[in-house]
Amino acid sequence: MSELVIKVKGKEYVIKTDRRYAETDEWAKLENDRIVCGISDYAQKELKDIVAVELPQVGRVVRKGEELGMIDSVKATSPYYAPVSGKIVEVNRNLETSPELINKDPYGEGWIFVILPDDPREYTSLLPPEKYVEKIQQGKK
Repeated sequence: MSELVIKVKGKEYVIKTDRRYAETDEWAKLENDRIVCGISDYAQKELKDIVAVELPQVGRVVRKGEELGMIDSVKATSPYYAPVSGKIVEVNRNLETSPELINKDPYGEGWIFVILPDDPREYTSLLPPEKYVEKIQQGKK
């Protein structure tokens, strides 16, 4: 699994190159016909210590950009969004008791949900890793 490591204002961020990114800092990884989603290393470091995650309902049909839930950290409560339209088919129940998995492993054990996309082209419209790096470096939120 390849990755880019960038430094912005003295902080180091890991951007995995095997997935795409939303402008709102969620990542999406295509696995067969499903898309696994979570928040980026950049997003989790901005939030700091995550203490709770509101998981979306399995079976819920969502539109791209729709708010799915909240992530609570010691610093703030922040919404996260659907990077693509589709149906939520799985959620990471481990986050109910161990929300800190997002801080420890945002691209692995800290995944949040899996979506069955309505339109696979929405995935390709997300930011490729290099463009997401540019977004972070420019400080766009």
